Amino acid sequence: MLKQFLPNEYLKSIFHLQPEKLKDQGIKGIITDLDNTLVEWDRPNATPRLVDWLEEMKRNNMKITIVSNNNQSRVKAFSEPLSIPFIHKARKPLGSGFRKAAKEMGLSREETVIVGDQLLTDIFGGNRAGFYTILVVPVAQSDGFFTRFNRMIERKIMASLKRKGLIQWEEEM
Repeated sequence: MLKQFLPNEYLKSIFHLQPEKLKDQGIKGIITDLDNTLVEWDRPNATPRLVDWLEEMKRNNMKITIVSNNNQSRVKAFSEPLSIPFIHKARKPLGSGFRKAAKEMGLSREETVIVGDQLLTDIFGGNRAGFYTILVVPVAQSDGFFTRFNRMIERKIMASLKRKGLIQWEEEM
């Protein structure tokens, strides 16, 4: 059971995802969380660095869809100026939002990665749905109300994974 919380890969940030490496793995699409994965949970718009990264991904024919548990107004206001498809109120860790995003991109699970900052929603949900999962460090130290609760549980899971020797990276959440 604990292994379902273990990501396939761990990166410091979304910016460490390189299109060449993804293509070498047969990846054609990225399903990404929004809050504290792409930008701080309380930042309304993309940063210039994120805009550049998204443009690089698009130049390399990498499809991107945002799958978020947040409400439509938040996700739409962020996604539409960037012309990025999105799914709001995804009810992660349920896998339906991930499967719907892959289907809308016209990609299989094997051609798609899930990227997120939370073990309990992004990684657990992505793993259960059969996707390759990548955990990133949250871009902000602060979180919304529900995420603060999740982080307490995540710290316990991470400690258990570390004790069992399942974590292969240095940084902790």
